Amino acid sequence: MTGLVLERLLADETQTARLGEDLALSLRPGDVLALKGDLGAGKSTLARALIRTLADDAGLDVPSPTFTLVQSYDTRIPVHHFDLYRLSSADEIDELGFDEALAQGAALVEWPERAEAHLPKTTVLIELVQHGDGRLARLSGQGPAFDRAARSLAMRDFLVSAGWAQAQRRHFIGDASARSYEIVSLPGQKPQVLMNSPRLVLGPPVRDGKPYAEIAHTAQSVSAFVAIDRALKAGGVSVPEIHAEDQEQGFLLLEHLGSEGFLGSDGQPLPERCAAAAELLAMMHGRTWPQRLETGHGGFHDVPPFDREAMMIEADLLVDWYVPAITGSPASGALRAGYHKQWGALLDRLHGREYTLMLRDFHSPNIIWRGDRSGHDRLGIVDFQDALIGPSAYDVASLAMDARVTMSPEIERKTLDAYVAARHVAGAFDEASFLESYAIMAAQRNSKILGIFVRLEKRDGKPYYLKHLPRIRDYLRRALSHPALASLREFYDAHGLLEERAL
Repeated sequence: MTGLVLERLLADETQTARLGEDLALSLRPGDVLALKGDLGAGKSTLARALIRTLADDAGLDVPSPTFTLVQSYDTRIPVHHFDLYRLSSADEIDELGFDEALAQGAALVEWPERAEAHLPKTTVLIELVQHGDGRLARLSGQGPAFDRAARSLAMRDFLVSAGWAQAQRRHFIGDASARSYEIVSLPGQKPQVLMNSPRLVLGPPVRDGKPYAEIAHTAQSVSAFVAIDRALKAGGVSVPEIHAEDQEQGFLLLEHLGSEGFLGSDGQPLPERCAAAAELLAMMHGRTWPQRLETGHGGFHDVPPFDREAMMIEADLLVDWYVPAITGSPASGALRAGYHKQWGALLDRLHGREYTLMLRDFHSPNIIWRGDRSGHDRLGIVDFQDALIGPSAYDVASLAMDARVTMSPEIERKTLDAYVAARHVAGAFDEASFLESYAIMAAQRNSKILGIFVRLEKRDGKPYYLKHLPRIRDYLRRALSHPALASLREFYDAHGLLEERAL
């Protein structure tokens, strides 16, 4: 097999199992890992560890598929364990349902030489050979699966450098970006969060020779997270302590703020928690935040502005993705021109309004509830690397119109009331100006989200975001009910943008 090659020395069975764990964390549906080695080389040990990691079950029975030829496991990513030793012909791999298995999940193949020509070119080959008293694992391949495996091994190297060489790794959470998070644990230690934040791939130019992420000011490296984490902590916000970092590679070992989500046990918003989060925002918005923040080691991160170009490129996601999805054809030039005219007039109204450090995604997935604490410390805040300097109303809209959970008009109002009351207590506060900014930012954000959720389905193959669209349309109707947005509402109504549609 041609491509890149990585080698790892495995001193014993424990290190072989750890390699299986590391590879499991890199797997995606459609991946093929081919295990090659003599009898007793450690293939079964590696395969067993990989499958148990995906199942998050250290005691899972993982029998050898020597006689059944294939064994399937309904794990986080379904994995199908093939043993081709008894194949009499390479063509028999088709009879085992190999292609169907890849359509559902990943494949782990022992004795791949029996059907090598039938394996995808993107297969990652893992050869295990004796090396002194241990083994040498040689990984080779090309393409995304190999790149992910290599990055997972680099994450293990980072853990080694941080003093967590023997840590157990388990998948924690991923998001709509390329970032992912794991829980790492060692006996006698508090679990930590391993953050994997590869440098942002900017993509093709979309406007004025610039890619979307540059115009929207999306964070390009983990240094933004480090800088904002330091600033928020200094400002009295409970954010993760950074225990170890490799900003160049994009790895951080973080404090685990807790396991209780911000929502209730039934997944529904709790008014008192929403009010507490609103009061935290009010405290933050009463502070002055520097635009240039230290990243450590003499580096700096300049927090970008949520400027007009960024607001419009986000709002344009509605006409770029949502409109074609509901009409069956691209948005017309006339619709685009009218849309830009309406939004241009609204964005003009933000001139002179209160701007502050804006975390951008201040909503339930990024808030940890810690009921044993008091005051603002009850709220642990994560995922803020894309913060900007923008209207204070934006984060309040993100919280009170949570994209992932239905915030009833009553809870939205209570959340707003808690914020407004806290701002009045703190000093002079222009409530009318804020509420108008809130409506504008809520309309901009929810227009953007309609486009993003369609894009995630159409471009990225993630259809489960479409179930949120009715909620987002309802939020948009609420935002557009403000008198200052009457003209924009008429425009949306005229083009059917608020109608319930099944995509």
